[in-house]
Amino acid sequence: MAKYDLDTIRHSTAHLMAHAVSRIYKTHNPQFGIGPVIENGFYYDIDLDVKIHDEDLAKIEKVMQEIIDEKLPIQRKVFSRDESVEFWKQKNQPLKVEVVSGIPQGEEISCYEQGEFIDLCRGPHVENTGHLPKFFKLQSVAGAYWKGDSKNKMLQRIYAVSFTTKKQLEDHLTFLEEAKKRDHRKLGKEMELFHFDQIAPASPFFMPKGTTVYNELIDFMRRIYKKYDYDEVITPQVLDTELWKTSGHYAHYKDNMYLTHADEKEFGIKPMNCPCHMMMFKHYKYSYRDLPMRYADFGRLHRFEAAGAVAGLTRVRTFCQDDAHIFIALKDIQAEIIKLMDMFFVCYDHFGFKDIKVGLSTRPEGKLGDDKTWDIAEEALKGALQKSGQAFHINEGDGAFYGPKIDIQIADAIGRYHQLGTIQLDFQLPERFDLNFTNDQGQEERPVVIHRALLGSLERFFGVYLEHVAGVFPFWLAPEQAVIVPVSTEKHLAFSKNLASELKHLGFRVKVDERNETMGYKTRQIQQSKTPFMLVIGDREMENAAVSIRGYGEQGSKNLTITELKELFTKLNLERVPAKLR
Repeated sequence: MAKYDLDTIRHSTAHLMAHAVSRIYKTHNPQFGIGPVIENGFYYDIDLDVKIHDEDLAKIEKVMQEIIDEKLPIQRKVFSRDESVEFWKQKNQPLKVEVVSGIPQGEEISCYEQGEFIDLCRGPHVENTGHLPKFFKLQSVAGAYWKGDSKNKMLQRIYAVSFTTKKQLEDHLTFLEEAKKRDHRKLGKEMELFHFDQIAPASPFFMPKGTTVYNELIDFMRRIYKKYDYDEVITPQVLDTELWKTSGHYAHYKDNMYLTHADEKEFGIKPMNCPCHMMMFKHYKYSYRDLPMRYADFGRLHRFEAAGAVAGLTRVRTFCQDDAHIFIALKDIQAEIIKLMDMFFVCYDHFGFKDIKVGLSTRPEGKLGDDKTWDIAEEALKGALQKSGQAFHINEGDGAFYGPKIDIQIADAIGRYHQLGTIQLDFQLPERFDLNFTNDQGQEERPVVIHRALLGSLERFFGVYLEHVAGVFPFWLAPEQAVIVPVSTEKHLAFSKNLASELKHLGFRVKVDERNETMGYKTRQIQQSKTPFMLVIGDREMENAAVSIRGYGEQGSKNLTITELKELFTKLNLERVPAKLR
């Protein structure tokens, strides 16, 4: 078999799938859009007057296998734009006509033909369908607007994965199965943490259990802030759009803002906190002795995200960030970044994230400010990263126009990387808001602003972390830390309720299971809820002031006195603060 790179195989397999669809649904005259290669495979957008269901995918796969066995030669054909437009009109493929019409005149247009099927593509492709490995899997069918525009027609998009070996495919399908089990949307519903409703699109409703976790994350960050000298602030939700015009967001971000009118003025619901913090700094007079000044803000933010871009908790329209802005002198940047990196990695390690990628993004072509300032800023970030001991890579030219930045990605338990922390230097907003402080020479100096988020969007972190731990929260973060189960609701309920009251008084989250169900049923239910501990109370436990305790995922149980139980829970709750900071 000829050797081809993976992208070529995937391009050709996308054509193979479209070929199979054209055979199966020939009488329905399928209209083909585009079929690009994506990570791990490809998709193809198709306009068809019958619905393709997930259960139909096996039938399409079978025909794909047949076309491979036919070993059809794949031939490249070249057209001018006018010839191509006419060709696709004759084929009754209006989507192809639209694509070709957008190609500049004079540019070479190629198609690839195999048997009775021909498709528009730059290539390259394998020489023969028989050269294609049979290690692919059609995964799902979803709706997708043509060209991603909601004003256009909704097409059917078939997603597929494709590899060069059987083992690669099997490993990937195993990974997908594990990812499906960990899907935060599925776990959120099963564990009664949160849900969504079309009455507020892309805006989560957090139930009591989910709200407990959410608030614990905020409290965690507040404890960290005390260790690293942050001051928390509260800022307005709705502000005159003049603020956003000063900051520059109105010109570049207006379409993503929720706007309203009052008192014959236009107001915007804030999509970010930074302009508010600029106004707070500007309101008072500061000297170098007051810096660095660290404002932390848990204000709720609202951004209009396109319907096709939102996804569970990872991309929503209303959210909160563990957001902070640090006002600092240019010469002190490196020391502050070193402190930030220590803060970041202490927290990530505490949440069990060990595999971390750090990127330093440098000045882009359209940067603001002079090269000397950028030199200082980039060297400060680079030096801080080197002193932190963390490996990092350079993203040349990928910085923000207002300053260089550090981006941090963490790998979850099944190896997927997620963007979490970011540290961005900003020279633009202090200039736009005319911010100053008095330096040690008694002169006015412009501060630099560090935009900083550690967990990022709390909604997004909630979703990422829920999948990372597969719903098994550590004791300190679990929405319910223990469930007390009386063996007999008549004999043991009062004792169980008294114990629950004692534990709640000590700050632990417990409940009593009073349901009239069998012990086996309750045990299964509590295990499915992933509650850290199940505490059983029977005659012996009452006599000895003890409990029979069973941890999540454990087969057996052990006996602890109530004093020992309280000591255990107190010790476990210490993990609310990373060990390094206690």
